[in-house]
Amino acid sequence: LLFSLRGIFQMDTTQESYLDLFPLDAIVYLTPDSENVLEDIDPNKVYVLGGLVDESIHKKLTLQRAQEQSLRTARLPIREYMVKSINTKNYHSETLAINQVFDILSTYYETRSWPTALKAGVSSGKGYVLPDAVKK
Repeated sequence: LLFSLRGIFQMDTTQESYLDLFPLDAIVYLTPDSENVLEDIDPNKVYVLGGLVDESIHKKLTLQRAQEQSLRTARLPIREYMVKSINTKNYHSETLAINQVFDILSTYYETRSWPTALKAGVSSGKGYVLPDAVKK
């Protein structure tokens, strides 16, 4: 799924590869394994969401794929704006479904607030909450 913001939401599906459709320097591959934090959305960039359609999590596979294609990578700023919640399973994951990532990006674009966007897209089942949601 390619996600681009050029004044309005533009979302396209195609059988063609994003590598054939856009210049490499315009593509940002979103992966939870990136060391680069997505600080803002650039309307001149194309964001690749959800590199895998699989029920299992393959650690660093999307990062490896992006690196093999010489693409810039970024991750959502979950660690920067959220804290790990205490839960019985001690489960914490930054891996999100495509619809969650889309909700986060579209909410951020509208509000320019990462806390608001992350609250809208990161379910409590992922083990992360906003700091003000932690009971003292």
